[in-house]
Amino acid sequence: MDLRSFSRWAMAAALCCLAAVSAQAQTPTAGAVAAARELLAIKGGTAMFEPVIPGVVESTKNSLLPTNPNLARDLNEISVQLRKEYESKKAELVYEVAIIYAQHFTEHELKELITFYKTPLGQKMLKEEPVAVDESLKRAQDWSIAFSEVVFGRFRAEMKKRGHEL
Repeated sequence: MDLRSFSRWAMAAALCCLAAVSAQAQTPTAGAVAAARELLAIKGGTAMFEPVIPGVVESTKNSLLPTNPNLARDLNEISVQLRKEYESKKAELVYEVAIIYAQHFTEHELKELITFYKTPLGQKMLKEEPVAVDESLKRAQDWSIAFSEVVFGRFRAEMKKRGHEL
């Protein structure tokens, strides 16, 4: 084996080892996943996934309806059946999301967050944050509309300097 081949082999081996270590470091503990699930429940995050299963079932049904309009009654009945049947899949989705949280926060950090959200301030945060976010988005939208008028005025002025009318 010449030096170049050995270098390539060594580099490949090093990358494989790094990938294995990285994958291992990203595998959260069962405790971290459990804490992440609890955090999701406290924050109401699991409710965010309520529409996923019915949405997938409805979307699939709606994709079948245009080519099979005479089967609408059967497709609707099956849709109701599948929503009930697949309701338990929501827990699977919550588990997948909990793993993501557990990959971004340590078990200790997750437990600290749970403790915080159980405090009066944490409860207030849970209640008021969605309202504050909604108000913030509205304010940002109003601000951007007003700002767009300023920007439009500047475009007009700059184009006028160049001999153009907008």
